[in-house]
Amino acid sequence: MQKSDKERVVAELTERLRVSETLIVADYRGLTNAEIDGLRSKLIEHGARFAVVKNTLTRRAAEAAGADALLALLEGPSAIAFVESGGDPVAVAKALSDAATKTKVIAIRGGVLEGSAMTAEEVQELAKLPPVDVLRAQLVGAIVSPLTTVVALMSAPLRDLVGLIDARIEQLAGAAPADAEQVLDEGHAEAPAAPSADPSDDDGTPIAQPQAARDEEETTDGN
Repeated sequence: MQKSDKERVVAELTERLRVSETLIVADYRGLTNAEIDGLRSKLIEHGARFAVVKNTLTRRAAEAAGADALLALLEGPSAIAFVESGGDPVAVAKALSDAATKTKVIAIRGGVLEGSAMTAEEVQELAKLPPVDVLRAQLVGAIVSPLTTVVALMSAPLRDLVGLIDARIEQLAGAAPADAEQVLDEGHAEAPAAPSADPSDDDGTPIAQPQAARDEEETTDGN
């Protein structure tokens, strides 16, 4: 391969590594060209590109793209499934796992998920998960369900409180006229009597007049 071709391949690999969210690396030794093509077509359906790569060029691309976690997986003949944005890494892992079981020759080495290295065992565990859409639905359900429960717990007492307030308002509204009449009647019954013209105490004893008033009366009598 000429130098210009190598540079072009490195540039293409670097770009793929930068845009791929998940990588799965496998040893493809023993696969026929037909099997590789069939696996490539299957992975495209799940948003992944499957390519046989040269380790030396891929290392250069990984270093340029900052994909250091990939370097340890580049030992022996390598093929990489590049899962692009919007792809389904679970379905890709399952397709590769199924191919390994079916062909008995392909061997999964590991992968990189969101910049973190995955072992072969972790890729196998990834393959056992439900599809991404199902996982998202389960996550949304796990978030929404507690919120729904909290809302129900909060709204039930509020509904009860509103009902109690409404019932109390109706009760008070119905009782208000009777209570008002009762207050007025009691007011009339308890109103104090007008003071008597006869200046005497309640027991009939005359109230003592002031000295000035007595002097005025004596003067009048003297006249």
